[in-house]
Amino acid sequence: MNTSTSKKLFARASKVLPGGVSSPVRAFKAVGSSPLFIRRGKGATIEDVDGNRLIDYVMSWGPLIHGHAPSGLIKAVTAAAKRGTSFGAPSPLEHDLGEQVRSLMPSLERVRFVSSGTEAAMSAVRVARAFTGRDRIIKFEGCYHGHADAFLAKAGSGATTLGVPTSPGVSRAVAADTLLARYNDLASVEALCSSHKGSIAALIVEPIAGNMGVVPPATGFLSGLRDITARHGILLVFDEVISGFRAAAGGAQAVFGVTPDLTCLGKIIGGGLPVGAYGGRADIMALVAPAGPVYQAGTLSGNPVAMTAGQWALKRLTPRLYKDLARRGTLLAAGLADAARDAGVALQVNAFGSLLTPFFTSSPVTDYDSALKADTDAYATFFRAMLERGIYGPPSQFEAWFLSAAHTDRHVNDTVKAARSALKVVAARSGSRRMR
Repeated sequence: MNTSTSKKLFARASKVLPGGVSSPVRAFKAVGSSPLFIRRGKGATIEDVDGNRLIDYVMSWGPLIHGHAPSGLIKAVTAAAKRGTSFGAPSPLEHDLGEQVRSLMPSLERVRFVSSGTEAAMSAVRVARAFTGRDRIIKFEGCYHGHADAFLAKAGSGATTLGVPTSPGVSRAVAADTLLARYNDLASVEALCSSHKGSIAALIVEPIAGNMGVVPPATGFLSGLRDITARHGILLVFDEVISGFRAAAGGAQAVFGVTPDLTCLGKIIGGGLPVGAYGGRADIMALVAPAGPVYQAGTLSGNPVAMTAGQWALKRLTPRLYKDLARRGTLLAAGLADAARDAGVALQVNAFGSLLTPFFTSSPVTDYDSALKADTDAYATFFRAMLERGIYGPPSQFEAWFLSAAHTDRHVNDTVKAARSALKVVAARSGSRRMR
């Protein structure tokens, strides 16, 4: 596989951008390679600057549920851009999309649009602190809620990929207000609530963890969190930046029947453009300026191009779409597991609908600690072997694979075929290490 042009571009980018990229995982450091520079995407495939065409399972880290550059979306966004890309003033598109979001997720009685998932989570916690008059928050080890200071203690996603459990630059005072619980462990939450009684403003959780790799909630976990937070006067915040409109049209909260006080959204509501949102109970959101005293603002928030893309994407979330995505997700997960068994490679495939992660471990992955037992060297070998066979997966063991409406059974079958060959490479290298 020729990647000479990408390598030249990476060398050039490294002289201008920190690490040569605009977001850390893109650098391919965790998989022992250098990044591909992409020049176009269409449907379920991308093409790099060297002309390599690949089946894509990154899908811009989740938002492209309808695939790359669907013609209807491009037409709608182009028309919107011709009318103006940003006004710094209200437009009808904002409340149109807000009403659309609320109809799909009724718990969001009021919605504020922002420009990223990080901004949404940061703002939701600020509102929670103002509403409760408390300072501390609970987050879960391995869950990622963006790069705001309060969330970088044992964060998942890129922080885990790069081996950075906390980030330099986060003050001790900020870190002290973040309490850590274990995902899928209600007892750890109860213990924190008891030992910090009356001081915890919010508990924030990915209802379906997607940033330590995909880890679904155990039976009763989310309803248990709802009960605990209600008893202790703590606001329950669902970070549905990944699961929102991916797990179902109503998000994970609809799937599991648990209603949070606040919800953070992103990814799909921008149709691939930079958008985030937070919202929830009207009495809580009434504190957000200008309705209330909690300040939050954004020049590009609710811009007409992103709002148009979001409307186009959400209108096309049909029951048939989710049924097809779940079927293909199951097909891919089963195919990867079968291929690993045939190759004699230890593999756990966690899946939920159109999300999955193949963990290179023999033990079930149910939380951050069990995710960290995965063999990252084996994943790196697998990633590189799959890339050589035309499959573009996440360049990290601790990220989700995403399917889209553009993926077909043929794409999935071709991926499983490539995996059968790639896993033999993993088995051979693992055997070689054991012999040494």
